[in-house]
Amino acid sequence: MATKFLELSCIRNDCYGDLSPRPHYPSMPKYPKGMSGHQETNDTAAESSNARVKAVFSVMGMTCSACAGSVEKAIKRLPGIHEAVVDVLNNKAQVLFYPSFVNEERIRETIVDVGFEATLIQGETTENSIQVCRIRINGMTCTSCSSTVEKALQAIHGVQIAQVALATEEAQVQHDPNIVSYNQLLEVIEDTGFEAVLISTGEDISKIHLQVEGIWTDHYMKTIENSLQALPGVQNIDMDPELKKISLSYKPDITGPRNFIKAIESTGVGHFKARIFFEGGRRENHKKGEIHQYFRSYLWSLIFTIPVFLTSMVFMYIPVIKHGLDTKVVNMLTIGEIIRWVLSTPVQFIIGWRFYTGSYKALRHGSANMDVLIALGTNAAYFYSVYSVLRAANSSDFMGTDFFETSSMLISFILLGKYLEVLAKGKTSEAIAKLMDLAPETATLLSLDDEGNVTGEEEIDSRLIQKNDVIKIVPGAKVASDGYVLWGQSHVNESMITGEARPVAKRKGDAVIGGTLNENGVLHIKATRVGSESALSQIVRLVESAQMAKAPVQKFADRISEFFVPLVITCSFSTWLAWFLAGELHGYPESWIPSSMDSFQLALQFGISVMVIACPCALGLATPTAVMVGTGVGASQGVLIKGGQALESAHKVNCIVFDKTGTLTVGKPVVVNTKLLKNMVLRDFYELVAAAEANSEHPLAKSIVEYAKKFGADGENPIWPEARDFVSVTGQGVKATVQNKKIIVGNKSLMLDNNIVIPVNAEEMLTETEEMAQTGILVSIDRELTGVLAISDPLKPGAHEVISILKSMDVRSIMVTGDNWGTAKSIANEVGIETVIAEAKPEQKAKKVKELQASGLTVAMVGDGINDSPALVAADVGMAIGAGTDIAIEAADIVLMKSNLEDVITAIDLSRKTFTRIRLNYIWALGYNLLGIPIAAGVLFPLTRFRLPPWIAGAAMAASSVSVVCCSLLLKNYKRPKKLNNLQIRGIVIE
Repeated sequence: MATKFLELSCIRNDCYGDLSPRPHYPSMPKYPKGMSGHQETNDTAAESSNARVKAVFSVMGMTCSACAGSVEKAIKRLPGIHEAVVDVLNNKAQVLFYPSFVNEERIRETIVDVGFEATLIQGETTENSIQVCRIRINGMTCTSCSSTVEKALQAIHGVQIAQVALATEEAQVQHDPNIVSYNQLLEVIEDTGFEAVLISTGEDISKIHLQVEGIWTDHYMKTIENSLQALPGVQNIDMDPELKKISLSYKPDITGPRNFIKAIESTGVGHFKARIFFEGGRRENHKKGEIHQYFRSYLWSLIFTIPVFLTSMVFMYIPVIKHGLDTKVVNMLTIGEIIRWVLSTPVQFIIGWRFYTGSYKALRHGSANMDVLIALGTNAAYFYSVYSVLRAANSSDFMGTDFFETSSMLISFILLGKYLEVLAKGKTSEAIAKLMDLAPETATLLSLDDEGNVTGEEEIDSRLIQKNDVIKIVPGAKVASDGYVLWGQSHVNESMITGEARPVAKRKGDAVIGGTLNENGVLHIKATRVGSESALSQIVRLVESAQMAKAPVQKFADRISEFFVPLVITCSFSTWLAWFLAGELHGYPESWIPSSMDSFQLALQFGISVMVIACPCALGLATPTAVMVGTGVGASQGVLIKGGQALESAHKVNCIVFDKTGTLTVGKPVVVNTKLLKNMVLRDFYELVAAAEANSEHPLAKSIVEYAKKFGADGENPIWPEARDFVSVTGQGVKATVQNKKIIVGNKSLMLDNNIVIPVNAEEMLTETEEMAQTGILVSIDRELTGVLAISDPLKPGAHEVISILKSMDVRSIMVTGDNWGTAKSIANEVGIETVIAEAKPEQKAKKVKELQASGLTVAMVGDGINDSPALVAADVGMAIGAGTDIAIEAADIVLMKSNLEDVITAIDLSRKTFTRIRLNYIWALGYNLLGIPIAAGVLFPLTRFRLPPWIAGAAMAASSVSVVCCSLLLKNYKRPKKLNNLQIRGIVIE
C-alpha cells in the first residue's frame, strides 16, 4: 500500500505552448467525489474501507520456511490483501483482506495452486479485527533487551505479530483490539522494564489530531463533540482532556481539517482556538534528550572519576602528595582510601543507577543483558574495595588494595561509549528525517468562483490542505500536496522524491508530487492525495517499515544473544576461580603477583575484566544499523528496498529475468503502420478496433485507441460504439461484439485458437514487422482476417549497456515476454540478451522463474505490469519499475522509482555493499569478543605479564559497539558503480 504514489511518476517531458493570460478553468471536468480527476486504485479504495476481514486457513503439506514463504507470497499477490502470515509450525495461514476485492474461496484456491491442501477454519473469521500499533521503546541496550520485549508481546493473547527493532528503538505490533488494547501493550512493555511511548494506532489513514486551547468544561466539550459529529464524513472522535487534544477519523473525500477547526472555534463564541497537534518532533526530541542525558551523566561521572583516577594512578608517583594520601586515619585506613571511597560512591549508586534498574528488570523476566554484566563487574570491584577499606580500619597490619578507580572508571567509559553510540545511531535514520523535512510548512490556498476564476488567495498551514483544494505554487517553492496541474507551465525538480536529477516539464493535466521543488513558473494544482495518503508520507512509511523488518541473517545474532550473557558470567567466574586456586595452590610463581596485590585480588581483576569486556551490543547492532543506512541510501537514490529480507536476497542475485514492454522498452508503444487485407475505409476499421480495445488496460491496446483518435471526428474525446461480450485473453488479445460484428484483436496464437485462417500475405507482413523489432497485431472481423497493425515500442536508451554491465557483474540476463517470438528475438539481439522466452502467459513467466531457481540460481524479476505480478512474487527478488501498476509494485520487494534500468544495477550493487558491511560488522563483533575475552582472562599473562585492567576492558567494550555503528554509517558515502556514471558521460540518459 505504501507505494501507490508511484503512479505519479508517469509524466510527460515534451514542450508546451502558450498559456492563458490568467488562471481560468471552466472546462475542467466535474469528477465524482473521491476521484479528483484520477481513478482510485483498488488498494486505495480498500484502505479507506472499513470492511477488512480476517480469515484463518489450515494449510497441510508445508515442511519448511521456504514452503511458508511461497504460500505467503502467492496470497499477497492477490488484489485486496492487506496482510498474510503463514505459520509453518502450526500449519496455519492468517489473512487480512478486503472482501470487496477477494473472498475466502479465492484465497484457498490460491494456496492450493501453490501445491498445498488448504481448508478455511470456520469461526476464526472476523471483521475489522486487526490493527497495527507502533510503540517507541526507551532503554533497550542490546539484542537481549529487544528479544525480551518481543517475546513478551508475542505471548499476549490477541497479538498476531510483534516486531521489535533495536536500532530504531520501536515495536510494531499487529493485534486484535477486541482482545487486547494498545494500553495493555504499553503496560506489558513497561512491565519488562522499559519505557513505552505510543507512536500510532491502527492505520492512521485519514486521522488528524487537533490541539484545542481554551477552558475544557464538560458542557463545552460535549458541544464541540456534537458539532464535529454532525459534520458529514466524520467517523470517530476521541478527546484527551489532559493533553487538550481531539483526534478525529474522517473521510477525506467529504471533509477535512479546516472544517473541524472552523466547527471548534465557532463553538463557545470564540472561547476556543484549534490548531494541528504537533507530534512530528517527538521522536527527534526524544533522541536529543537521550543524547543530552548520556552526555550529562558522562560529565558528572568525570567530575568524580578524575580525582579517583589521580589519587590511585598519578599522585602515587609524586612523593609529597603520596605522603599526604598515605597518612593513616584509623589503623591502616588512609586518607587516599577515604577520598576514593567518597568520590566513587555517587558514581556507583547515583550516576550508575541506570545499570541497577536495567539489570533488575531483565533478571525479573528471566533474561540477562549488558546491564547485568556492568552491574556485576562494577559491584564486584566496588564492594571488594569497601571490604578492603573496612578491614583496614579495623586492623593494624592489613595491607589491602582498593579498586574504587576500577568501578568509577568503568562506569565513565561505558557512559562515554553509550553517548557516542546514541549519537551515531541517530545518524542512521537521517534519511527519514530528511524526507519528512521535504514537506513545506505553508501553502497558498486559492478561492474560485463557480466559473473557475480565481477570486482570492490565503496562506494556510500545509497540513490543513484538503482533497480537491486548489493550491498556488510560485517559482522556488515546494509543491505542497500531491495532485495535478490545473493551470500554468513550469519545470519541477523531483530528485528529492524520485532521485531523478533532471527537472521535469509540467503543464495542465500533469501529475505533481508533494515535497518536490517548482523551478521557473507559477503552477496551480488540484490536491488529490493529502496527509497520510501523500507520496511523501507513504515513502516515509515504507522506509520506516523496511527499517523495522529484520534480515534473516539477524537471526544469528538473536540466537547468540539468548545465551551470550550467561556464558560470559560463567567464563568470568571460572576465570576468577582458576586464577585464585592457582595462586592458593602455588600454581604460578609469586613474582607474577604485583606488589600491591595478593592472589585473590589478581584473580578478581581478571574475572572483572572478562565480565566487562564482553559486548552483546555490537552483535545486536551489526545488522539493523547497516539495513537502516542501506535502505535510507537506497531511498535517496530512487531505489525503495522493502526491508532486510529484500537486501539479503538481492546481494545473492546471479540471474535477472526482464519483462519486455515497459521494462526494456519505453512502455509507450505507438502504431507505426497499418495494412488492410479487405476493401474497407480506414476510419471504419479503426472505429471497430478501438471500440473493442477501449476496455483493455494493456499498453498495446491503449496505443491502438490513441492512434484511432486521429480518424475520429470528435478529436481527443471520441465516443466509440458499444462493445458487448467483451473478453480479454491474457497474453493474447481481446474479443468483443461491436455493431453486431465479431471483432478479434490480438496475436497469431489468438487467431489460431479461434480457427481464423491467416493468409500468406499476412504471414509475410508479420515476419517483416517482427524483423524490425515491431509487434504485429492481427484484426479479424466476422472471422475473416481484415488487417495487420505494426506497433513499435522503442528500447530504453542505454538498455544494451545495462545488460553489458550486468554480465560484467556475473549476472545472467533473460527476457520473458508475452510478445511474439520474432519481435522478442529482435529486441533481445539489440540489448545483448541471449536467452528469450516469448508468447509467455503470466503463469508461464512464474514457471520459468521457478525453473531457474530449481537449477540453483538466485533469480530477480524486473517487470511493470499486472501480468508480471506472479513472476515478481515467485522470484527471490521482485523489482517493480516505478511507473508500473500498483499490483506489480505491491508484489515487488524493490521499487525502482525512476523507472530506469540502471537502477537494477544500483539495487544489486547497494545490497552487495550493505551485506559486505554487515559481514564486516559481524567479523568485528565476533572477533572482538573471541579475542578480547581470552586476553582479559589472562591468556597472555604467563608469557608476557600483560594483563588488561578492568577499566581498559570497559573502554574496549564501549568502543566496540560504537565502531560497529560507525562502520555501518560509512554506507552513507555509497556511490553507485562508476560504469553507470560513464553512461551519462557518453551522453546516454536512461529514462
